[in-house]
Amino acid sequence: MAPTEDEKYQPKDAVHIGLYNGMAYGGVGLFIAAVKNSLARQNVGPWNTFTKHGHIIAIFAAAGGSFEFTRAASANLREKDDHWNDGIAGFVAGAIIGLRSGRFPRIVGWSTMTAAAAATYAYAGGSLVGYLKPTGEEEYERKEKLRLNRRRPVEETLAEIGEGRGIKPPGYEERRRQRIKEKYGIDINPVCADPDAA
Repeated sequence: MAPTEDEKYQPKDAVHIGLYNGMAYGGVGLFIAAVKNSLARQNVGPWNTFTKHGHIIAIFAAAGGSFEFTRAASANLREKDDHWNDGIAGFVAGAIIGLRSGRFPRIVGWSTMTAAAAATYAYAGGSLVGYLKPTGEEEYERKEKLRLNRRRPVEETLAEIGEGRGIKPPGYEERRRQRIKEKYGIDINPVCADPDAA
């Protein structure tokens, strides 16, 4: 079955996404390196963030940028936006993380672990609570259905909380007048403020 005009894949600018996210993840790496530098036992200057902990910044920037670039590029090549793109991107990002060790088994291990984690997370709908399939209905309509499904009858609510305090079911005024007459002996005659009423 061929996709319709509305369902066709819209290509993404992989280079722009990769560079933008590389800078963003590099900023996260810079923050972590600065925190690590500030927790040093000896008195070091601010440039130590780049000289001693610069590898943290580089790994974060390279792994984050390559993950987002590969995800967008594989989505463009496959013309599908699904969890396999995240798995492929996770494999590349994991390889970059494992490159620092310089050992091939660690590179493969990091790649496999990161690919499995990224693909599973994307398959679960990008949420830790489970896969939420889009139903296609508007949020307002969905909430209205939930309200109708859980709505209780008025009689049940009145039996539970009672009348008064702004809750005035049919016949409330007559019952109120009767209660006042029984308790206090005062007869209340309602007066209509409408001059046209007979």
